Amino acid sequence: MQSEIQFAGFGGQGIMVMGQILAQAGMDGGFEVVWIPSYGPEMRGGTAYCTVVISDQLIGSPIIRNPQHLVAMNRPSLEKFVSSVKAGGVVFINSSMIPIDAGRDDVDVIRVPIIEIAKDLGNIKAANIVALAAFVARSKVVDFELLQQAVKAKFAQKEKLIPLNMKALEEGRKAALTQ
Repeated sequence: MQSEIQFAGFGGQGIMVMGQILAQAGMDGGFEVVWIPSYGPEMRGGTAYCTVVISDQLIGSPIIRNPQHLVAMNRPSLEKFVSSVKAGGVVFINSSMIPIDAGRDDVDVIRVPIIEIAKDLGNIKAANIVALAAFVARSKVVDFELLQQAVKAKFAQKEKLIPLNMKALEEGRKAALTQ
């Protein structure tokens, strides 16, 4: 089993953090993992994307041209990457910022208004965790419990943020399962 996930959006949306957390969850599950970041010309506001590969075997190449899944946090990212996703994969769309659909019927499309959910939780910065939770709940690339552990580890130095992020995980999971 090998899963390839492309996370894409603007710098500042937590793209790299989502990839790091998923990679950690994969490692915690005993899988081989690769995380490759890519930044646009600006750190904040420019294009940011990363690829995560999770496998139960050695990973032959970290470079993936056609990922199995896509998490698109903004419209330019959806438009740029959606055509490269393999048939049968999951395409997550941040419906708070993307008014269009994936335009494909050979992938599982999930649309979640993550910004509104994060605002309801009291902190818009949790939107990326809502998105990650919804994606993992739908794709099942790792066990959800591993994702929870990885989020706790990521925020261990900022313990006061753990309860918010645990709520964000649960709300993201709920959003994914109600579609």
